[in-house]
Amino acid sequence: MNIAFNDQTFNVKIGINPISWMNDDLPSLGGETPLETALSEGAEIGYVGFELGNKFPKESGALRAVLGKYKLECVSGWYSGRLARRSVEEEIAAVGPHLRLLAKSGATVMVYGEVADAIQGEPRPLYKRPRFVNAQQWQDYADKLSAFARHTLAHGVRLSYHHHMGAYVETPADVDQLMALTGPEVGLLFDSGHITFAGGDALAVLRKHIERVSHVHCKDVRPAVVKLARNGNWSFLQAVINGAFSVPGDGCVDFEAILNLLYRHGYQGWLVVEAEQDPAVAPSYQYAQMGYQHLAQLVHKIEQAGRVVA
Repeated sequence: MNIAFNDQTFNVKIGINPISWMNDDLPSLGGETPLETALSEGAEIGYVGFELGNKFPKESGALRAVLGKYKLECVSGWYSGRLARRSVEEEIAAVGPHLRLLAKSGATVMVYGEVADAIQGEPRPLYKRPRFVNAQQWQDYADKLSAFARHTLAHGVRLSYHHHMGAYVETPADVDQLMALTGPEVGLLFDSGHITFAGGDALAVLRKHIERVSHVHCKDVRPAVVKLARNGNWSFLQAVINGAFSVPGDGCVDFEAILNLLYRHGYQGWLVVEAEQDPAVAPSYQYAQMGYQHLAQLVHKIEQAGRVVA
């Protein structure tokens, strides 16, 4: 192992998704929690930005006001895309308000999740997820996605594609295919938890596609729960409720190796703690703080070492 030392800065910001306090897909998980509770607690812990959720204002002035009250930035926001079923023109028309909100709020990436035919919110076992069954289907989808991504990029916001359990693009092989068929305008949202749940080696997938990574979700995984989910044919939401995911530092994902790889390749952007859990079982403040401290300590350690491992 060769180690060289430099004074390179790890130019990242640590943000969080409000799902630690309230789950948009499962309102029973924290649905009663006010938005301001999440924002005030997140800011107190040390987070500098939030991704958006259903309780955030949909108008840019109001959004800036509520985030500005806690000196927080708008990181990004999930967009439920349906390009697997819709035309590019239909998708461009549908994304308009959300894209304008992100652009006016200072976000430079948009989380794109393909929800057409997806089962992540349905009581169906994960093996019943949708799949593209031939090369033409893959190519058609990739062509539409690239065209759509060029549109968002023209407005200053890069599409960051979220591989996701229960959707068309779930496994490492799916990610490989998508990246091979799309243009560089399509960024990859690397989610350490989803790719691990999907059976992948998170570090290997990141290494393979590091040049396309435009956004990072830091989610840990409890392997024992994932094993139960697979063997028991659980739905995605069953797996969430039973604790398949947690915050960084509370599972099997090697975040030190992941952050070192991002550092060595000059990643500049957000590290977003996003861990779908039941706040009644995993108290929001406690776990949000755990995730922040784990990432912040690793970022500091990497910067102090200034190491680049060949």
